[in-house]
Amino acid sequence: MLSLDKLQSTGKKATRDGFGAGLKAAGDKHDNVIMLTADLRGSMKSEDFITTYPDRFVQCGISEANMMGVAAGLATAGKIPMTTTFANFSTGRVYDQIRQSIAYSDKNVKICASHAGLTLGEDGATHQILEDIGMMRMLPGMTVINPCDYNQTKAAVQAIAEHHGPVYLRFGRPGWPIFIPEDQEFVIGKALHLNEGSDVSIFATGHLVWYAIEAARELAKEGISVDLINIHTIKPLDEEAVIASAKKTGAVVSCEEHNKYGGLGSAISECLSMNHPTRQEFVATDDTFGESGTAEQLLDKYGLGIKDIVAAAKRAVAAKG
Repeated sequence: MLSLDKLQSTGKKATRDGFGAGLKAAGDKHDNVIMLTADLRGSMKSEDFITTYPDRFVQCGISEANMMGVAAGLATAGKIPMTTTFANFSTGRVYDQIRQSIAYSDKNVKICASHAGLTLGEDGATHQILEDIGMMRMLPGMTVINPCDYNQTKAAVQAIAEHHGPVYLRFGRPGWPIFIPEDQEFVIGKALHLNEGSDVSIFATGHLVWYAIEAARELAKEGISVDLINIHTIKPLDEEAVIASAKKTGAVVSCEEHNKYGGLGSAISECLSMNHPTRQEFVATDDTFGESGTAEQLLDKYGLGIKDIVAAAKRAVAAKG
């Protein structure tokens, strides 16, 4: 069990850097790992893999739909293809190809998507996809993973190389605090308990895990005890962990860099409605597109800041009466 005291930042690196490091490690272990990209090798931080294994790199150009078809074909031949481009182009632009050529036939393709969410920043609303988790969750058989820092992303890439079946792996652009221990095991579908608490459950994913940690520290100063859980795998959801925490605290907050419809909050709500109905507050974008700005400015403007998590937790606790 981790705890708030142990969860300290040891520096900053982007989760996309964690992807690059994890890809190299997975390639070292599995000679059938193939990287494909749509003209974004630099943005994906994949130079170590490409330099070491140039014959296992496919530059598809700006033709994302074709890249998904190539990946499906490589999977049929026993390879482990990892497609790479921005999250907007990894999902919305190529949804039909993923559904028809990858998910429908359970191809062993790993869809690795960077620059997700508001923290893409200055590139603006056309690139800041906030619907991708929902779209990918709805595809039968698709595993959906959203790690929280450099170390967890590196571990996640190695885990998906070991996992058979289609996976959507989401990560981001900005430098972000590193706080998960380097040797922390990554188990697909198993939530990571970060702090034991009794008053309110906070379930967070991706970049917002760090904000949830900071919010839990603020709440502790006011005597509110937070049961804090990192949901790195949104599908399959660790329902056992969600239900157990909700039964313990009786109040739930979900935190994600995504539209409030279709993402982590929806997954938790679906689970609790069938098993243990519980008051839930949503920290997510409120059915809107983003805009241009720094990551911190946008998270604050759209209600995804630390203060917003603190306020949501207080509302959830107050609603218990």
